[in-house]
Amino acid sequence: MSVRVETDKESGVAVVTLDRPERHNAIDLATADELAAVWRGFRFDDSVRAVVITGAGERAFCTGIDRDADVPQPHSPYSIDDPLVAVGPKANDLWKPVVAAVNGMACGGAFYLIGESEFVVADESATFFDPHTTYGMVSAYETIHLAQRMPFGEVARMALMGTAERISARRAHETGLVSELTAPGGALAASVRCAETIASYPTEAVQGTVRAVWAAKEAARTQALAHAPQLIALGNLPPERQAELFSARRPDGFRVR
Repeated sequence: MSVRVETDKESGVAVVTLDRPERHNAIDLATADELAAVWRGFRFDDSVRAVVITGAGERAFCTGIDRDADVPQPHSPYSIDDPLVAVGPKANDLWKPVVAAVNGMACGGAFYLIGESEFVVADESATFFDPHTTYGMVSAYETIHLAQRMPFGEVARMALMGTAERISARRAHETGLVSELTAPGGALAASVRCAETIASYPTEAVQGTVRAVWAAKEAARTQALAHAPQLIALGNLPPERQAELFSARRPDGFRVR
């Protein structure tokens, strides 16, 4: 299993951990299915009243889709199969509050999870970036999720600068992506404390509040996500060309802003 779930029945908090540290917690097809099953399961588990999502190890929260995942695509430019489209809680109709505890790198497809969390707590050593354009891919779902909580210019810069620039946890906090900074190694404990407080309140009021907050931007978000598959299908380079660009990457070819 690539997703570890630990539930404290007394506090009502579940901690969901992406447990593939050897792959920087990248999501393969099996992990995507596990995540979707976890979120759907929480809908029926009244003992879980708040959730924390995090990544195992110190190097990464999540680095998006596993580059070794084989995802066959339709030949039509009007269709695309995105294996990460249902990895988040909201995509699975879960309206219990979710806090993201970010350690290390968070990039690309990580924003499906961060974007569907209520708020983010990050270690001071965490970094955020979106590699899509560098490797000839359209950043659509990721930027749409980020645009719900960051200023337009910051989202555009992150997406367009690709791997050349990483956003520091400090800058992410300044721009609204992150709600709290902690010392290195402290994000999970801080997130659990928040989740325990939230879980102690009447669950009907909490879930109604979560739904109300999301309703404020739901129409624009839904319309934007509806365009994402076609933008990706039309704008992505062929997979073999993407792989060539990925293989040519320089591990140290970036600056932290």
